[in-house]
Amino acid sequence: MSKSTQLANWKSQSLEKKRTQSLESMRTQSLEKTTIQCDLDELDLESAPLLASEEMKGGLISANGHNDNLRVASVKLEVSVEGMTCAACSNSVEKALLNLPGITSASVALLQNKAIVEYNPSMLEEKDITEAIEDAGFDAKVLSKTVLKATSAAPHRSSALTGRFQISGLSCASCVACVEGVLQSLNGVSSAAVGLATGLGEVTFDPLVVRKEEIIAAITDAGFGAEFLESEERKKLSITIEGMFAEEDAKVVSNILTQIRGVKHFDLDILRERVEIMFDPEVVQLRTIVDALEQKASGKFKVSLSHPYSVYSSNQNMEHVQYLQLLRLSIIFSVPVLFLWIVCPRVPVLHHFVTMRCGSFIVVDWLKWLLVTPIQFIVGKRFYVGAFRSLKNMSANMDVLVAMGTTAAYMYSVFAIFYTACTGRSLVTYFETTVMLLNFVLFGKYLETVAKGKTSESIGKLLALAPTTAVLLIFDDDGNPIKEKEIDAQLIERGDVLKVYPGSKVPADGIIVRGTSHVDESMITGEAHPIPKDVGDNVIGGTLNMNGVLHLRVQHVGSEAALTQIVKLVETAQLVKAPIQKFADYVASIFVPVIVSLAFVTWLCWYMAGKFGLYSVDLSGNNLFAFSLMFAISVLVIACPCALGLATPTAVMVATGVGATNGVLIKGGEALETARNIRHVVFDKTGTLTKGKPCVTSVKLFSNMKVMDFLELSASAEAGSEHPLAKALVDYMNGFLSSQGDESSDALHIKNTGWLRNVDSFEVVPGKGVRCNVDGRKLLVGSLRLLQEQDIMISSEAETYMHNIEQMARSEVLVAIDGQLEGIFAVADPLKLEAAVVVQALKRMGISSIMVTGDNWRTARAIAKEVGIDQVVAEVLPGEKAEVIKELQERGSIVAMVGDGINDSPALAMANVGIAIGAGTDIAIEAADFVLIKNNLEGVVTAIDLSRKTFSRIRLNYIFAMGYNILAVPIAAGLLYPSLGLLLPPWAAGAAMAFSSVSVVCSSLLLKRYKRPKLLDIVNIKVQ
Repeated sequence: MSKSTQLANWKSQSLEKKRTQSLESMRTQSLEKTTIQCDLDELDLESAPLLASEEMKGGLISANGHNDNLRVASVKLEVSVEGMTCAACSNSVEKALLNLPGITSASVALLQNKAIVEYNPSMLEEKDITEAIEDAGFDAKVLSKTVLKATSAAPHRSSALTGRFQISGLSCASCVACVEGVLQSLNGVSSAAVGLATGLGEVTFDPLVVRKEEIIAAITDAGFGAEFLESEERKKLSITIEGMFAEEDAKVVSNILTQIRGVKHFDLDILRERVEIMFDPEVVQLRTIVDALEQKASGKFKVSLSHPYSVYSSNQNMEHVQYLQLLRLSIIFSVPVLFLWIVCPRVPVLHHFVTMRCGSFIVVDWLKWLLVTPIQFIVGKRFYVGAFRSLKNMSANMDVLVAMGTTAAYMYSVFAIFYTACTGRSLVTYFETTVMLLNFVLFGKYLETVAKGKTSESIGKLLALAPTTAVLLIFDDDGNPIKEKEIDAQLIERGDVLKVYPGSKVPADGIIVRGTSHVDESMITGEAHPIPKDVGDNVIGGTLNMNGVLHLRVQHVGSEAALTQIVKLVETAQLVKAPIQKFADYVASIFVPVIVSLAFVTWLCWYMAGKFGLYSVDLSGNNLFAFSLMFAISVLVIACPCALGLATPTAVMVATGVGATNGVLIKGGEALETARNIRHVVFDKTGTLTKGKPCVTSVKLFSNMKVMDFLELSASAEAGSEHPLAKALVDYMNGFLSSQGDESSDALHIKNTGWLRNVDSFEVVPGKGVRCNVDGRKLLVGSLRLLQEQDIMISSEAETYMHNIEQMARSEVLVAIDGQLEGIFAVADPLKLEAAVVVQALKRMGISSIMVTGDNWRTARAIAKEVGIDQVVAEVLPGEKAEVIKELQERGSIVAMVGDGINDSPALAMANVGIAIGAGTDIAIEAADFVLIKNNLEGVVTAIDLSRKTFSRIRLNYIFAMGYNILAVPIAAGLLYPSLGLLLPPWAAGAAMAFSSVSVVCSSLLLKRYKRPKLLDIVNIKVQ
């Protein structure tokens, strides 16, 4: 076995041991929250169904066909819901779901059109949830399903998958709540989240318990449109095949696809030359499918794929295009009505036409009726459908108010026509009120959807970063490049070597294998200056290569790519409700019934007051009933529950997008709301306050051992460790120091491994060091505590040396060989340049900083003094960091934890707000509420400042939304009419209602002008 192979094996073993030891303490507490994933590696993915049949619902079917008797205790479902228009819609869905037995929790995101439901599958089936949402009157698509907790009588594998669904018909928070409730109630679905703005739903489900068709059917039965997009195990893609014109061509395509192993399903559309394919990416790659279609047809077909940004943009535009089409249709019929109402009575030539009669009927009234009816029942159909869905579930939303107001005016006008014809007493009709009211409402909804689209355009900008093509290098048997081939960027596979020219975008995440250049990463990390890149450095897909030709080997594609993960994180964050949203949901649940009651009271008061002569009014062809009715209609249509429902989610959506553009990924509204109240920030030392790239500054031996033997033994022992101090010893042994601040965890920059000796019995002692045998000799390499636990004697000379290096803010690594202290390494880890100024910035924001480290007290105090931190906790093990957080929380403080490594995960999870440095491990990022893409502490200040600005905007939105309704409703009810003669007609009230929600969304859009605190600019100046 070669030295390099030995090194790789030891490295892998130590990584696994360290992960196991670090996570063991967390496993008991997090068991109930952990999603049980199924290891399908040993199963036949080709024959395994996407979703199982009814016979398989009782338990999990193993690879050998036996039932493992899986008993799911808790399931979470994520669903896309369509048809919600306001918070009342989402509340109606949540109410319907929570009334079902077995529902643990139900949450609906109005703006994201998604619902998340947690339920007990032993008490409830998905069909029950589907029927509940259907009864609520909404459409839905299941996105994902997750098993949160399960027990079994025998060992089993869970096959939970996360699926994405496109849901149409969502209009408000109540719709979202309805769909989330339906999905979370499905048996086999563990979680569901719906986004109102995006129309996407994510559902975590067990394919052996529920089929995707059942999920789609549940959403459809709820009254919403649903379409499956993709899951973790199955991916759905739509491609264009140029040259597929006739049935014979379609048969050729069908035969080719049928022969490809891994293609699960496909639909052909000859007229559009398109094919929708569902395939298993673990079995077959997309490039294989494309190559087969182009090559097996002898070049007759040319396959092209849609860019993700184009697909996203078309989906975003769909809703406001629908409103625009309805508005245009309404205007076509409205113009003649307004002409008859406004122009004809004022033009002498046409005045005779206005009074013309056909028998006992007035002709102009019949013409208005003829023109208004299509507007009322065709254009206004969506409001009737939405009102029916809402009332069916014993709730009410904005659609109810609009439908009631327009119907009241329409039906009274029809009554007036026949009353005039039968009695000869002329009554005024209000057809123009219906027309103008619907026009203003549709125009307002159109503007609202456009504005909502702008709140989520940050996702589109991220998707637009992905390049459309890539240059693939093809090699001969000797590894020499012989050909360059331009391919679609979506066809890139892991392991491909790509050529990146100057001025072009990096097609995928990878590691540079040839060339040097500078890469502009500002669009991903927010870094202002191009980053120098050399062989061995990592690059991120979507960044811009500035001035050199690069060859890179692809490491991550598809869902594993950094850009895809960022987009997914932003989308997921927009599904998480802020706690303050509960206030709006409560108000929305009682808003419409209260407004309807006020409208009735308004009509009754004006009618009775007129009957008793408490006011005088010239009815001029009208009657007291109609006069009072206009006040009631104005009250109905001026009230706006939508503004309340949009106040929080629109602001959170804009904030998550703004954060992403500034290098700060936010995991939802709850994290934003909590971060604004942070009082203490706890910093880890290594890799957080320091650069995380320690270097050996000196070596001291306390025996007659040769220096080279000592270095080889020590470095061989540390070669299998991932700790930064271990890497420092290996780098020192190799004779060079890496200048990179962020080193990949799977690449050691080793020039020569000839010094590596035979190592066995390697063991990592978390927080202390390593122990192993090197060439038959027992080695302990690590902290003073490690040696003291093994009763290794520390001489006075060694203690004096350690005291001196600790005073210089350096750490020591002690090496004991065969029970005797042989030497000490002095290791320095430089502070990040911005660390001190960030600590000062936090002080100015009223936030205290605390440093927690496993290093010794003297070194910790020296570093804390240098950075300006007063409170220090040193010599703590990884698990003890969480205890420090807990003690601060017990004092009633909101605590944030900033860390970067796997050892910080318990503390990040324990903190009220976990902030992970982007250079950290995946586990650290999963445990955090904020992720700093750039390895820079400036993001800590940005995250807290942005959260405060966001919630100031949310409060302003609520003040405006509540203030509008509090002022507008009394005016519409005629409060100012007796004193000022001010009467607000229903069409004007409808216009005011339409623009109120638009103004709230526009208020949230002002967050897009957010700038990082000026103090950070001062940091940059000081660095220079």
